[in-house]
This record gives sequence, structure tokens and C-alpha cells, in this order.
Amino acid sequence: MGGANAIHDYADARRLARRRLPWMVFDYIDGAAGNGVAEARNLAALRDIELQPRVLVNVKDRDLSVPVFDHAGLVPFGISPMGMCNLSAPGADLMLARMAARHQVPLGVSTVASTSMEKLIAAAEGHAWFQLYFSGDGSGTARLVERAKAAGYRTLVMTLDVPEVGRRPRELRRGFKMPFRIGPMQFIDFALHPHWSLRTLAAGAPALANFTEPGFEFDRTESRAAADWDFLKRLRDQWDGNLVAKGVTHVDDATRLKAEGVDAIQVSSHGGRQLDAAPPPILSLRAIREAVGPEFPLFYDTGLRSGEDVVKAYMMGASFAFFGRAMQFAIAAGGEGGLARFSELVTEEVGLTLAQMGRTNLTVAFS
Repeated sequence: MGGANAIHDYADARRLARRRLPWMVFDYIDGAAGNGVAEARNLAALRDIELQPRVLVNVKDRDLSVPVFDHAGLVPFGISPMGMCNLSAPGADLMLARMAARHQVPLGVSTVASTSMEKLIAAAEGHAWFQLYFSGDGSGTARLVERAKAAGYRTLVMTLDVPEVGRRPRELRRGFKMPFRIGPMQFIDFALHPHWSLRTLAAGAPALANFTEPGFEFDRTESRAAADWDFLKRLRDQWDGNLVAKGVTHVDDATRLKAEGVDAIQVSSHGGRQLDAAPPPILSLRAIREAVGPEFPLFYDTGLRSGEDVVKAYMMGASFAFFGRAMQFAIAAGGEGGLARFSELVTEEVGLTLAQMGRTNLTVAFS
């Protein structure tokens, strides 16, 4: 049995995706920095958080909607920005956008998305946030900010935890490049995965859709190390919408970011893809929540695999949670049906977990 109906959890989606995707693509999506220690720690830390069951509480009517900025998401999780999603399947970016529209939750639109920011905010019916990298001297970054404004984005997510791209040996061994390039090794890889290759060939090779203007190119290896607090101040002055600082795990950084006027912080270690010795961000989340106070918007991504994980993130202090690679695996496993299936499973698990805990919603902070 295959496809959407075979997905019963994250492991199923990942297993099916591994079977169907070229090795290079699977290792790009699944890979982590170094030896994968940080990713393993993230998963272990989430696994070891306990949730206390309660009994004889009327939990018949459970509300899974959660406020996120100026509206309520119908489910308590959104979609983290991910680069080149159309590698998982042709049209994956638009599948994610339609899911965001359906559930009225944020779609993180990556700087290096394989569909343009304009098309994605339209398909998401406005439920899209643009994710930004600082690059080079910052001039290209400023141009992207203005383009996001013109496209109607009201929330900007500034990813801060990539001063240099982390070393991901699995990508390097496969020869993964961005922009997408095909050499002899990739040709053999694709020939051994004909279903993916033929569909991708028919749709056209995924490209960096936000960098099609002449003289405006993206270099994944370009240093972003010049970003500093002065840059943040300039960005705050330039952007009058919601500004989210993503990739934060240190309390001092969080408190200063709040003082400098960001509207929310996204606690994250980039899925363990940047620093192999990084601490599990799920454990940093509680300390950051205590430091920024109960009302400040605090988002979380990294390591989420299930509805129970979502509830754990809220228990540790998150205001909203985001899935990353799990969504791409679901698409690779079963297309748009696979994505819908995984979303339904996570939503069902959140509701079942709340029932076991004697809770009827996620909007009251856990203690």
C-alpha cells in the first residue's frame, strides 16, 4: 500500500519519501549539520518531555484554534519557510499555500522558494509570511523587503541563525547545489528514480523563483556574517509590518530582540541544520518564555513530528508552532493528498492529547 492512505505518522511519510525521492533530494531535506548530533538531541529532548493525563474532566468540546497576530488559525500549527520545496514534488509550494489558506495559518515563504512570493501569497489567500536572509552588503536584502511590501506581505520573518551556511555532509556527498545543477552523479541518481524524474522534467526543473530579475542572483554560499544589531535597526525602520526574529535559542538574544522592537521571536535551531553542538531549542523555549513574559508572541519550530510534539511546544511556552521537513515528506509520499493526510493526523493527535490532559484548548498558557 502506498500514497496518502499509507501515512499514519511522520515515520511513514519519511519512509515513503525516501523510497520515491532521488538520494540527493532526500538527503537535502532530511540532512542536518555535522554528524546529526543536534537533530538527535532535538528529537530526544522532545521525546523526554512528559504530559500529565487527568481524569473526570469534561473535554467533549475542544477548540484547536489559536490566535496568531491579528487572527485565529484554525489549527495550532503552520508551515516553516523551506527552500526549494518543489524538489519534493512539482507544485509542492502551491500545495502548502493552499493548505495555509484552508486552515488560515501562516505559510513561511522562503527567500529561496521555487515559486515566486507573489504567486504564493495569492494562493495562500494572504496567509503567507515572507522569510528573509541577510546577504552580502544587505542591498539585495533591502530590495526583497520592498518587493514583499509590494506583494502585500504583512509579516516578515528574518532568519538570524545562518551567518554562514552550516556544513551538511549528506548534501556534500550527493553534490547538492542551489541553484539546482545536474552532473554525472545526479544523472545516475535521477535515472534510478524515474517516477520523480519524469514528473519533474515535465514540470520543469525547480528554480529560485525570487531571483529571476537580471543582475539579481542568489548565492547560497555567500557570507551573511555582516548582519548585526545595526542591520536589525535599519530593517525595523524599513518594515512597518510584523517583524519576526527566527533562529533564537539564547535568553539574552531574546530579551534584546524584544527591546529592539521585534514583534515576535521564533525559537529554532534550523532543524539542527546549522550547528551540530547546538542545544535543543525546545529546552530553551521555557527559559525564553520566562524572560520575555507571558504575552509576548513566541513561536517554535525544530523537531516537531506529531500532534503530541505540538502540545509539548505549547506546554514549554510557545504561542504558535511550525512544521518543516515533515510537510515535504508528506508531499513526496502522497502529493497533496499526503499533505492533507498528515495535517489531519497531527490535528487529530492534538485533540486526543488535550483530551487525555483534561484540556479543552491551547490558548491558556500551560504551567
